[in-house]
Amino acid sequence: MSTVIVHQQGGTPLSIFEPQQYENWLEQQSQATRQWLKTTGFSGKGVALLPAENGELSQAIAVVSDLQDMFACGDLSSQLPEGEYCIDNVSDPDRMVAIAFAWGSGAYRYERYRKNDDKLARLNIADEGIVREANDLIEATALTRDLINTPASDMMPQDLATVTQHLAERYNAVFRQWVGEDLKKENYPMIHAVGRASVHEPRLLQLTWGNPEHPKVTLVGKGVCFDSGGLNLKPGNAMRLMKKDMGGAAQVLGLAQLIMARHLPVRLRVLVPAVENAVSGDAFRPGDVINTRQGLSVEIDNTDAEGRLVLCDALTEAAGENPDLIVDFATLTGACRVALGTELPGFFTNQLSLVGDLMQSGERVSDPVWSLPLHQPYNDFLKSDVADLVNCASTPFGGAITAALYLQNFVADVPWVHFDVMAWNNRKLAGRPVGGEAMGIRAVFEYLHNRFQD
Repeated sequence: MSTVIVHQQGGTPLSIFEPQQYENWLEQQSQATRQWLKTTGFSGKGVALLPAENGELSQAIAVVSDLQDMFACGDLSSQLPEGEYCIDNVSDPDRMVAIAFAWGSGAYRYERYRKNDDKLARLNIADEGIVREANDLIEATALTRDLINTPASDMMPQDLATVTQHLAERYNAVFRQWVGEDLKKENYPMIHAVGRASVHEPRLLQLTWGNPEHPKVTLVGKGVCFDSGGLNLKPGNAMRLMKKDMGGAAQVLGLAQLIMARHLPVRLRVLVPAVENAVSGDAFRPGDVINTRQGLSVEIDNTDAEGRLVLCDALTEAAGENPDLIVDFATLTGACRVALGTELPGFFTNQLSLVGDLMQSGERVSDPVWSLPLHQPYNDFLKSDVADLVNCASTPFGGAITAALYLQNFVADVPWVHFDVMAWNNRKLAGRPVGGEAMGIRAVFEYLHNRFQD
């Protein structure tokens, strides 16, 4: 649980306002209070501290632009002096959950290798249910960030397996994995082909949880723990952040933790193809033709388009159970970043009825996602002269679309959503430090909660 969001009463009163609310509040204050705020140069933005007669802190106020933004209070844990605070002017439980989530999310620090000495403010909340819900959101986000921030030296396929197994043990789920040559024996040829060049054996990880009678929701996450590009080697600057190429796996593990912690009434299945795309004498090559689990043959045009290869076997496995919904997450294409930037995840779906629901769910929880089209005529760019498909389109244009169209070949008619995410903050935002980031998982959870919660 978060150490900055605590089920407890008491603390310095903290009032949180939008600008007009602050102006209304200010009019009702004493001349001494108004003079103090003027003297200290408070302009009605950010944080102000009000002293008591004995010189101690009597009250804190924070003015944010829009309390509908779930991250509006994301910097308060570091903006306020170290100590304990309680919010005295917000009573709506949903708003309190949002404030607490932002507070805890902004307090996140990655400390595996270096301890951070930041002094953070603590928020006391009397309602245990609000604390629990906020901390579930905070923990899911922190898990996702931690996994992405961990360098490949400590986050290879076997390490992802350990994390998944511990998650299963914590929530009484069932963990299983297929490793190395077993992938070939059990007909996951693409996962094996992409990962075979590494000294770290490729794996398919599986977690299952929940009542088998409940609706089936399957999450699939791209787990390329490091992507050198393979024989189509990336240049150094493009390889620098490739520890985050397992960001899709991190998203689905964070989302899975949230689903299990909140006891969502679904039959959850998580599939993570975990590999390192390395270079060795055993690496797969441009021009190779490799069969998939589904039976389609794929000609390799570019070994740096490997994420869709490991995903296609996992998606075939997912669709074979005919779940109510498949959701996959992947750091798949730079093209999606060109289209939408790094902070807005794109998604594709074969169920147009899901588009509005997912986008509205994202807006409600300040986790925006944006729909892109599965434009079927672009399938022409995936044709091969020697195989059923080629793994990389013959044109650089519409790269996110052609990657999604490739994946669509492996989900049959099962309802499916594919997220193409950055999984990384390039700049610091309120509640979101530079580094690994959860993108889209709260939007998907909100959608699933609205659809399946009793």
